[in-house]
Formats: sequence, structure tokens, C-alpha cells
Amino acid sequence: MADDGVNEHVPRRSAPHQPSLARQPLRRIVLIRYRMTPWWVRVTVVWALSRIVTTGILLWFAARQPANAWTGAHPDYVSFAQLWDSTWYHVVAASAYPSVLPVDESGHVGENAWAFMPGYPLLVRGLMVITGLPWAPLSVFVSFAFSLAAALMVYRLMRLVLPGGTALFAVVIFCFAPLSPILQVSYAESMHVFLLALALFLLVQRRYVVLIPVIAVMALTRPSGLAFALALAVHAIHRFLTRTRDPFPLWERILLVGVTVFSGLMGLAWPFLAWMATGSISAYTDTELAWRAPYLGYHDLVPFTPWIQGAGFWMPGPLGIVVLIIVVAGFFAFLFTPWVRRIGVTLRIWVASYALYLLAVFFPQSSTFRLLVPLFPLAGALAVPRSRIYRVLLVVVLIAGQWVWCYLAWWIDGFDWTPP
Repeated sequence: MADDGVNEHVPRRSAPHQPSLARQPLRRIVLIRYRMTPWWVRVTVVWALSRIVTTGILLWFAARQPANAWTGAHPDYVSFAQLWDSTWYHVVAASAYPSVLPVDESGHVGENAWAFMPGYPLLVRGLMVITGLPWAPLSVFVSFAFSLAAALMVYRLMRLVLPGGTALFAVVIFCFAPLSPILQVSYAESMHVFLLALALFLLVQRRYVVLIPVIAVMALTRPSGLAFALALAVHAIHRFLTRTRDPFPLWERILLVGVTVFSGLMGLAWPFLAWMATGSISAYTDTELAWRAPYLGYHDLVPFTPWIQGAGFWMPGPLGIVVLIIVVAGFFAFLFTPWVRRIGVTLRIWVASYALYLLAVFFPQSSTFRLLVPLFPLAGALAVPRSRIYRVLLVVVLIAGQWVWCYLAWWIDGFDWTPP
């Protein structure tokens, strides 16, 4: 007997004839090679191609950029990536936060560093100490690195709810989106998107304990702790209501309540730290409202009124309110469409929770588009249709959107009233 237990005198049945790889049609060879390629290589290729396109767009605008408050005329890429709020992140990295709030002649709090959370600038500061390199190149490098990490994490998240090809196209949408230039300038967005994608990945998998350190860092990188706490609370309610077909044991209930409370506390941690450092209980909100004052003057923050005020500011009269109602109702109705339902209940809960958070506290203006970046799970819904024509046209529209956003929000023409 042979070692494999088959009688060596019995003739073996020959395997079906398979043509060699070299004799396969080219399309089949490409498909085979593609399927053999690790997922992270595919995502990295998508990310690299998108960064080539986006960098080209930013360099095109940099070459036409006149001298301004941040740079001279025709700056290089690294300098062009330092516009707008990048300066505030640099201030935090260089000199931390003021203990005395700046006030104007009327006694109102002015713009200051407390509006910018420490996660991103302190990370760059640590690398500055370690490497001896200056802020500008290191801050851009960190943003680039986190943009790749975010793309990889978005794929892992989408793969939990979508087939592989659809998940990869969701990454294409994420990487080529109109706001994707913000992922490679000296802003905290790419770091925050990575942390948020990781948090949602853990939430979908119900790994609640591991969520705690991720939430802690995420909530101190961009304002998100309260929105994530709301998502956790709704997630807990959904699990409780569906416990008959999806077991929700007592220990998980207790754990989830604890993580929800922790996220809420982290959402309040930064305003609390600003209060402790300055002695003003409203230091953080007063600072945030300073950016709103040019539009509305100085007002107290009343939840869910900013968008009503914004509707009246941008479209005086009843038209603004009507448009606001249509937009809000249309958005939440969109969450129940077949495309969006494909991304699962948990991600839809996050999208709805974050949208409610924006409605509660933010005033609609040009930087609101940047604040929509955490809604990136909707890329999974837009990736569902498999039509090649649809997908090609969508990518073209997304790239055109990058150019439009750079023109309106990042590039400075001397009369700019649309900050990113």
C-alpha cells in the first residue's frame, strides 16, 4: 500500500486538463491575478491613485495661489497644506492652550486654540520632539499616513456588511470624495476618520470593551463623543428590542451602558478641561461661537436652533425653513432606502446619530461640508449599484467635486468667505 492509503497497483484517474496560465484569455488572467491579490494591496492601490489625483488638484491650485495671510504666492505643496485652521493646530503643538481667553472690546470671547482638540497636534508634537523635524512636513506626513490607515479601516468596516467588490468600491468613493483633499493637509480629519472607522468596526462586531480606549482618543481628536454616545444608546435600545431573535445577555447590557456613559463623559471632557484651565465654565462653547459671530453676531448656544438660524440667514423668509425641512426629511428618508439598508442597522444608527448631533450644535456654512466627512459609511450605500457606467460617472463627479471644493473652500482668492 502507498502512504496515502491508495493501492499503488490501481491506476490513478488523471486530473481534468487545465490550460496553462499563459494560454488563458487575458481577461481571465487579470481576474485570477486580482483575486490572488491581498485585500490590503487593492485598497492601497486605490488610495495611491486617489492621492495622485488629489495632490495634482492641490498643486494646480497652489501654482495659481496669490500671496495671502498664510503663504506667499505660488507656494509649494507643504506650505499650501498649512492654510486656514492648520495654523491653529500648529499653535497647539507649539504652545498648547491659553489660560486666559482673548476678549474683544465688547467682552466677547474671540477665536482661540480651545476650539481645536489636542489629539492630532500633540501627536505631531511628539514626532517633532523625536525626529527634530518641523511642524509643516510632519503634520502633512501624519495626515497622509492616517488617510491610508483610514482607507484600510473603511474597507474592513464595509467588508462586514458588503461583498468584497462592493466594499472596495466604497473605498474608491471614500478616497475620491469631494472632501478627500482634507485628508492630506494639516487637519485632524484623517486621524479622526481612522479612529471612527475603527470604533464602528468594533461596534458592529460588538467588541464593547475594546471600544473604550478608541473612544477616548477619538473624542479628543474631533468632537464626536456625544454623537457616538447617542449611537451607542440607540444601538443598545435596538438590541434590547430584538433580544428575542438576537440574544442580549445581562452582562452585555451592563457593559454597553457603561461604554455609552463613558462616551458621553468623553464628549464633555474637553469643555470641562477648558473650564478648569481658564476658569470659565463656557470657555469651549464661547470659543466655538466666536467663529459663528460674523454670521449671526454673538448668541448663546441653544440646541437645534443653529440650522433654523442658518436657514433664515442664507434664505430670508419662509423659503429657508421650507428648504431646511425638505433637506432634513429627505436625508432621514434616504436612510430607509434599499441602498442604505444594505450597510446594516448599526452603521445607519451612527449616520442618523451624527446627523442629529450636527443639527443640534452646528451652524450651516461652508465648513459644514467638512463636518459631513464622518458620514462616510454612506459610501457603502452609494457603492451598491454594480453598473459600470454608474460607477465611472460617479468617480468623475467625485473628482470634479474635489476641484469645486478646493476652489470654493481651500484656495484663497483674496475675497474669501468660504473657509473649509
